[in-house]
Amino acid sequence: MTWFDVRVQRIPGAGRIAGGCFGLSIGLVAGVAAAGDSAAVPGLGPATWYPPWDAGLHPDSGLVTLLLVVAYLSGAATVGFGLLALHRGARLNPRLLVVAALGAVVLLGVLPPLGSADHLSYAAYGRIAAAGDNPYVVDPGRWHGGTDPVAGAIAPPWQHTRSVYGPVTTAAQAAVAALGHGSLRLTIWFWQVLAAAAFLGTGFILDRLVGSDPRARTRAAVLWTLNPLLLSQLVLGGHADVLAVFFALAAIALVARRPLPAGMLLGAAIGSKVTFGLFALALLWGLRRLPPPVLARRLGLGLLGALLVLVPAQLWSGPHTYDQLHQASRMVSLATPWRPLVDQLDPVFGSVVRTVVGPLALACGVALAIVLARRLLTIPTGLDQAGSPVGGKLGGGRSVVEKQVIADAARAALLIAAAWVLTTPYALPWYDAMIWAPLALVAATGLDLALLSRLTVLALAYVPGRVVGMSATVERLTLDFRRDVAPWLNLAVLIAVIVWARKESAGPRSTRRCRPTRRPEVREPERSP
Repeated sequence: MTWFDVRVQRIPGAGRIAGGCFGLSIGLVAGVAAAGDSAAVPGLGPATWYPPWDAGLHPDSGLVTLLLVVAYLSGAATVGFGLLALHRGARLNPRLLVVAALGAVVLLGVLPPLGSADHLSYAAYGRIAAAGDNPYVVDPGRWHGGTDPVAGAIAPPWQHTRSVYGPVTTAAQAAVAALGHGSLRLTIWFWQVLAAAAFLGTGFILDRLVGSDPRARTRAAVLWTLNPLLLSQLVLGGHADVLAVFFALAAIALVARRPLPAGMLLGAAIGSKVTFGLFALALLWGLRRLPPPVLARRLGLGLLGALLVLVPAQLWSGPHTYDQLHQASRMVSLATPWRPLVDQLDPVFGSVVRTVVGPLALACGVALAIVLARRLLTIPTGLDQAGSPVGGKLGGGRSVVEKQVIADAARAALLIAAAWVLTTPYALPWYDAMIWAPLALVAATGLDLALLSRLTVLALAYVPGRVVGMSATVERLTLDFRRDVAPWLNLAVLIAVIVWARKESAGPRSTRRCRPTRRPEVREPERSP
């Protein structure tokens, strides 16, 4: 059995290279995690019979950094060669997709998280919330005198940082902390199980949305389910963004037929990470062509669903839930194009520069969305394929109008996520997850390699991942790349996207319009028993 079942023409090499790079990438990140406490892997205390398991080898920071660099480059090659094989006619074997995805997720899910110490913060906030205290108010480093086995393990420099996460994420953190019963290792493992389930759930929704079209299914698998960069950041890294992505994509999948659950899922996405509120615009765009009475009913039910989640969550988390957002809005990460500008202007104008960068970035995001809109809002999606039983396996066949609603929402989600991700002043590798799910639903675009390049640069910029445990040489090399190289590479990606969008927009008018001139007649779908 080969990685790709080539049905159109035999493509020597590309599919096999993609499969080999996938195995190498997953094997290397798994090996680094299995080695235990290092510059990439925060220690979880004494070994136990239950996961996460590690060998306690304490590898050198230089070796860890080298292995992760090779792993992430191999992960990028997996996606690149996979797209190449797809372009030339290759189709992924569905059985192998399931085996490879489950195998990779299970393997990574029983190893200690790597790439950051965020999961220790998740555990600390969940532990505090599960005990009845407020993680948005309590200093985790001083809770119970700093001696709690879970909250006390929070890593520098976050020991005294209160929670910045939404109430839905905090509730999930509290749930896994309660299951962990005071064990740091067990708490972390339950969180990894949740992250892994959300990742696989997102892959499942993508696969069902594109129906039986083999090309679209292969593309969704290459870009999401078998993407080693995402597997490393979201499953092995255990980052909370994967929960928000799952909720947001599920909302898109249900918006055409089940507005109340779709609203609840959107509310859960916003309650997980507030920036996913941007996806509400995508849902509105998808529904925009419905007749006014139908549209009003859908919007009312959707809003009700969102409030049914957000209001109780807010009442539970309290009035200080978003206190940290103001401070976070002034942060500028090292690997974004904004950082060189801030570093140059800070000594001259002081802290006012960081206050201005946020609104300026938002304006740039709006401008980029306008530039991209003409191209991305008409781009074909896997839901548009003729004869594809889109959504059929999600619970009954969908009408043409319902398929169009979901396709429009997916296109708008890609547009909004691209504009936000490419212009935000604060970006980390796992933040890009919000764009890869809608990207997996559309046809091949010039964005594919641009966004792959960006994700690769960000992943490399944050190797090995921790602020402690590095040798002087490793710290100097990694910081120099993060601060002096990555911002310019990400700026080049942004410029390339703008050039692509402008070039495409300059094409013949007839190739850009695929919008019906008449509003389709819509009837309310019958309710399933």
